[in-house]
Amino acid sequence: RAPPSERPSRQMDGRQRMENPQKNSPLVRELTRAFSHYNKHNVFLKKNLNETLSFFREIRENQSNTCSGTPGALDTGEEGTFGQLSCISLPRHEEDYLQNVVGSAPYILILGQDCSARYQLLNCLLGERLLPLGSEVGGACGPEGGACRRRKLCFTHGRQTRLSLALPGQYELVHQLTAHCGRWDTVPLEDLEIQECEDPTQRLAELEVTLHHTLLQEVKILVVPCRGVQPVHEALEDCRRGILPIILYAVSKDALSAEQVSDLQKVRETLPFPVCFIRTPGGPSDPGALHGQLVSLELIGAPAQTQSMLGESVERLQRVLGPFTRQLLQSHQVEAASLLNSVHCRCLDLFINQAFDMQRDLQITPRRLEYTREKERELFSSLMAIANRKQEEMKEMIVETLSCMKEQLLEDAADLQFTDIIMSSNGEPVSSKDIKMCISQIQDLIVVRLNQAVANKLTSSVDYLRESFVGTLERCLGSLEKNTPESCSNVTSNHLKQILNAAYNVEVTFHSGSSVTRLFWEQIKQIIHRITWVNPPSVTPEWKRKVAQDAIESLSAAKLAKSICSQFRTRLNSSHEAFAASLRQLEEGHTGRLERTEDLWLRVRKDHAPRLARLSLESRSLRDVLLHGKPKMGRELGRGQYGVVFLCDSWGGHHPCALKSVVPPDDKHWNDLALEFHYTRSLPKHDRLVNLHGSVIDHSYSGGSSMAVLLIMERLYRDLYTGLKAGLSLKERLQIALDVVEGIRFLHSQGLLHRDIKLKNVLLDKQNRAKITDLGFCKPEAMMSGSIVGTPIHMAPELFTGKYDNSVDVYAFGILFWYLCSGSVKLPEAFEKCSSKDQLWTNVKKGSRPERLSTFDEECWQLMEACWNADPSQRPLLGIVQPSLQSIMDRLCDNSDQKSGSLEDSN
Repeated sequence: RAPPSERPSRQMDGRQRMENPQKNSPLVRELTRAFSHYNKHNVFLKKNLNETLSFFREIRENQSNTCSGTPGALDTGEEGTFGQLSCISLPRHEEDYLQNVVGSAPYILILGQDCSARYQLLNCLLGERLLPLGSEVGGACGPEGGACRRRKLCFTHGRQTRLSLALPGQYELVHQLTAHCGRWDTVPLEDLEIQECEDPTQRLAELEVTLHHTLLQEVKILVVPCRGVQPVHEALEDCRRGILPIILYAVSKDALSAEQVSDLQKVRETLPFPVCFIRTPGGPSDPGALHGQLVSLELIGAPAQTQSMLGESVERLQRVLGPFTRQLLQSHQVEAASLLNSVHCRCLDLFINQAFDMQRDLQITPRRLEYTREKERELFSSLMAIANRKQEEMKEMIVETLSCMKEQLLEDAADLQFTDIIMSSNGEPVSSKDIKMCISQIQDLIVVRLNQAVANKLTSSVDYLRESFVGTLERCLGSLEKNTPESCSNVTSNHLKQILNAAYNVEVTFHSGSSVTRLFWEQIKQIIHRITWVNPPSVTPEWKRKVAQDAIESLSAAKLAKSICSQFRTRLNSSHEAFAASLRQLEEGHTGRLERTEDLWLRVRKDHAPRLARLSLESRSLRDVLLHGKPKMGRELGRGQYGVVFLCDSWGGHHPCALKSVVPPDDKHWNDLALEFHYTRSLPKHDRLVNLHGSVIDHSYSGGSSMAVLLIMERLYRDLYTGLKAGLSLKERLQIALDVVEGIRFLHSQGLLHRDIKLKNVLLDKQNRAKITDLGFCKPEAMMSGSIVGTPIHMAPELFTGKYDNSVDVYAFGILFWYLCSGSVKLPEAFEKCSSKDQLWTNVKKGSRPERLSTFDEECWQLMEACWNADPSQRPLLGIVQPSLQSIMDRLCDNSDQKSGSLEDSN
């Protein structure tokens, strides 16, 4: 089916056009303007949605490529870094809703109690008498007037006036209409009514009326058929998808019939949108009764509805129908823009949090590796030192242990009950083989007891290492191994445990084959060799005691100590070498991972986050302009490097306001502005920060050749530069210093650096309390790219290196505090002498700072010097600066008050 503009013209000059002063009536103009705005904003909304979906697709593709090019990446803990990108997406149900909104075309749907009422309303909307009224229409609709069989009407825009029959959304029917046969003023009644001879297909066809009308350029109008032709909910079934209905119901009687109420309820089920009830001229004689019926049926007045009753006259129709239409169109787009912006903000916050995590990973992982290496080396050295110096101590310890244990060992040996040896009850001699087994069991008793004593004393001698090394070192290793391939997982920790076992579980056990066991058996053999007998001796307690005593006396404490320490050193060396090898392997695994993390961090900071921030700025600005309109610029208040500030009387319920107009010259400035807006808008309101009320993108700037971003913010009295020139008391200046510190501390608490603290960026209210403004350079530390930003005289030296932290704001405050203490805007001599910005930067890097003035208090001067210290680590924390300032203020202002009081007394 061809669109109206491409269909062949057929007897178009049959209609006699009637000049009607209402055709361009205020109502038509207002409705046209409302639909025009809706369609224009829908273009921006659709563009933003498409760019958002495209952005998310790129993120998913990049993630897929990254993971496919990283063997085992998501199995090695990199899911924490790369896997979070799966959260950067538009949920399916939200995407479907937004696609439906941007794809919906506005339609005006005209319902009513009868044909005459509907036609009357249509004529009022178009501002011309197009459909027949009164006696021309004939009978009433519904059961009361069953003869009325008017078909569905659809009014669309075209360059020429034409009528045709068409199946909705399908194709045009070849049908000879009365309007094609001659001249007509209103649409012929024969074409509006369904004839008895028509087949079922023709009965369902709609009469399409094409007109060159301004309102129809923006919206189509659909008039439902009579109830007898097609039930109203079936007639509107095609309106479920792809349209935004403005539902108007024409009322011509004092009450709705049961059938009409039923129809309305079905309409509400089919299209859950508000309905605007309109009383047609000459309609209900008792509007109050009708209103009561509608309220009782909950057809109007429900909290979720915006239904209205409209007046009879055309003027009243404009006053109510215009706002109803604007409100409905606006709420539809505001909801969509708000949802889209919430998605942008949610994903942007994820990006920023991810950037923090990646920056921390890049900083912490190398330090953890180095810490692990150093601590293991210290642990190994400490244990080796113990092994080397403990040999003599261990010898003495063994001698002392044996001396202390000797009597108990002899008693235990005398009472020892042998196993696996059949002994006579009177201790008669047994075989030589059994004697050797008895001696062996006595020897085992001595070795076991000696093992326990020596092991316990050796373990206690290195016990202090547990708190120093084990906890922190094991936690550090566990964190490192968490983000490595499975082949490296827990290997290094296992080697560390071997080192720790060497220290804490020293095995002074004499297993078969060990050097200590061999040494001991040699000594036992000598004992056995010395005990010569012709006949086997009697195994008596005295004999067992004698064997145990000879064994104890024959043990060499020096040889045992040497063997134990040698065994200890060998085990330590082996474990240390294995640990070092596995740590190198662990480090190699992290090197590749950190390279990928740094690459992603750069992409998040320089590409992903700025692009998403710009989409967020656009969606939020669209929402703001839909709700509050475009702000009106007043007189110019000031100019900065990147924009002009104007007065704005009121906007969005705020007054007065300041309006900052910025025209970003390139994508970088666009991105910086978008990120500034996101950071500022995300901040909770604070008394020491200038409130940002909203933003609007002016697409018509410079005749549409470029775009300007209008940031609407709180209007204050003056900036600090102007305040100092006008003169401020010492108490006011010190209070301003406290206010600025409080504002900077709040920004830092939110993870943000301001990076451009200066006189012009501190605004004062009428009580000379300060608020910080212009967060153009404000960023989270993890999102900074190392760019050199700020105002030269307030810039800390490390800013020129690209590596800095929030202490740059402390430095800038130190310079600002110099101006506050001087009470003047005159440049410091050291800076005034510099002929260029480059010379100023060079001097600052060499240590040039503002001079001390004779009026400076000693404590104030010391605070300044501390704040602008060349070493960032030596600058005071703002949590220390604030109470210091309060103390200075209390002391100086108390002195000033006392002097003032003394002067008054003397007078």
